[in-house]
Amino acid sequence: MMWMPEQPPTLLRLLTPQLDATSVFPAVALLTLAAYLAGVRSLHARRRQWPWYRTASFVTGIATVLLVTATQVMGYGMMLFSVHMLQKLVLSVLSAMLIMLGAPISLAVRTLPRRGLGAACRRLLLGLLRSRTAKVVAHPAVTTTIFIGSLYGIYFTPLFDVLMRSAAGNVAMLTLFLGTGLLAFGGALGVGPWPHRASPPVRLIELMAPGPLHAFFAVAVMMASRPLVQTFTHAPQGWGVDVMTDQLAAGNIVWGFGEVPTVAAAVIIYAQWVSATRRTAGVTDARADAELDAYNAHLERLAAQATNRR
Repeated sequence: MMWMPEQPPTLLRLLTPQLDATSVFPAVALLTLAAYLAGVRSLHARRRQWPWYRTASFVTGIATVLLVTATQVMGYGMMLFSVHMLQKLVLSVLSAMLIMLGAPISLAVRTLPRRGLGAACRRLLLGLLRSRTAKVVAHPAVTTTIFIGSLYGIYFTPLFDVLMRSAAGNVAMLTLFLGTGLLAFGGALGVGPWPHRASPPVRLIELMAPGPLHAFFAVAVMMASRPLVQTFTHAPQGWGVDVMTDQLAAGNIVWGFGEVPTVAAAVIIYAQWVSATRRTAGVTDARADAELDAYNAHLERLAAQATNRR
């Protein structure tokens, strides 16, 4: 059975650790973190470098996953729209961005053994990255459609109430949110191997494209004159929660929360763009210098030949 709260939420209660038989997310998150740290340790054992900020980003990303799935946020998210929306946005935006900045795919490619079971896993990973299906799914148009489609397709249809009837349905929905976020940021950030590679300008457009539709969703939630979903209309009377006020808070969270991580990601992509431009300019300058040196040497040879003829 999934733990459900009996007292009204406070910050302390929300952040209180809470695990039960349905705590699949925390278990998978911790196993993923252990595998990542084992990979980093393997590189260090072979005296190979791995950027510390990649590790810090990945660890922080997993920590944010645990923050909203291994605490009482999980239970309160089943009863209050505002808490659920905060949980959803942390997973699909903040956690996904930090995890992908940790470059887990690059680490896996570099550390998986080339023999035995590890070699089979490595071939499977590379095969998936190079597959036609992965290239289609990772295309910016497809990832954007999935990201926005999951938003409108769940909250503006009866599907949300169906999923929220059980702990398994809730876990499946949260998995979808995290997965769509990983897809979106995996392509937009361009860190490590990815099925569909795009230039920084295209990735900036990919990152910003869902913005207007995301904002429209927030406005629709805030301006709704009736509850959008039935799940959150039955908060305990002793909590003093007004359903429409809580729904307004959920809309405000959608409006404000996604902006900061998105702007941070845009800054990262812009920095990658500037760095790539400088590298290209450096290569071009070096090539031009080499051509100029060769031309000057040619002129010197011609001058020497003319002198010898005299």
